[in-house]
Amino acid sequence: MSTVVIIPTYNEASGVEAVPDAALSAAPDADILVVDDSSPDGTGALVEAHPSHLHRVFLLSRAEKDGLGAAYRAGFAWAVERDYDVIVQMDADLSHPPAKIPELVAALETTDIAIGSRYVTGGGVDNWSVGRRLISWAGNTYVRALLGLEVHDATAGFRAFRRQALLTLGALDSQSNGYSFQIENTWRADRLGLTTTEVPITFTDRTTGQSKMSAGIVREAVALVLVWRWNELRHEANVLVPRAVDGRHDVAV
Repeated sequence: MSTVVIIPTYNEASGVEAVPDAALSAAPDADILVVDDSSPDGTGALVEAHPSHLHRVFLLSRAEKDGLGAAYRAGFAWAVERDYDVIVQMDADLSHPPAKIPELVAALETTDIAIGSRYVTGGGVDNWSVGRRLISWAGNTYVRALLGLEVHDATAGFRAFRRQALLTLGALDSQSNGYSFQIENTWRADRLGLTTTEVPITFTDRTTGQSKMSAGIVREAVALVLVWRWNELRHEANVLVPRAVDGRHDVAV
């Protein structure tokens, strides 16, 4: 199956050159797409200068910083237009282990979506403080309880999709960013009957660059989960396709 690995970047110059090499070493038949939001530190220029740039590593430059979800949507559209069978998403800081890419792709032989999960047997995190572990665990518990999801790591950013699954869940039409982008796609997939498999990974905290996590991103996720669930309850059992309406989140019935 033709595969592309999508890696969003913003000010990742200190480590971005290592990521395509690591991904290609793990998945030599894959292509790599770096989606850069015009990083002022020259991240895009480093990708363009990469030795494999003209063959396997591609750069999609966006005009401005517009959020993680928007970057992934741009990358997904790029991949769909080029008819890739499998679309993988991962972070640019090697927190997600590239060696697990083949396992995620292989899982798609029997599932629609594969998630690199920290919270199933065999998964875990490395170099995290107790506070960060607690926040992540509490966030996923909150999401699972409120939305009734069976997926243990709904905020995971390391995923592989079958092309048709990506189109079916409407990821290109979503509106959220950050944690909520990952949660929204998990929720949509669940409600539309798509199958998801969690592949255990060890998430290692970044050693270079600056984390993009913020209190605003967390607040967005908490609020949107409440909105989505409220809209479901308001429409009772007739939820068919989650979608965005007039910049807000609603459901089609």
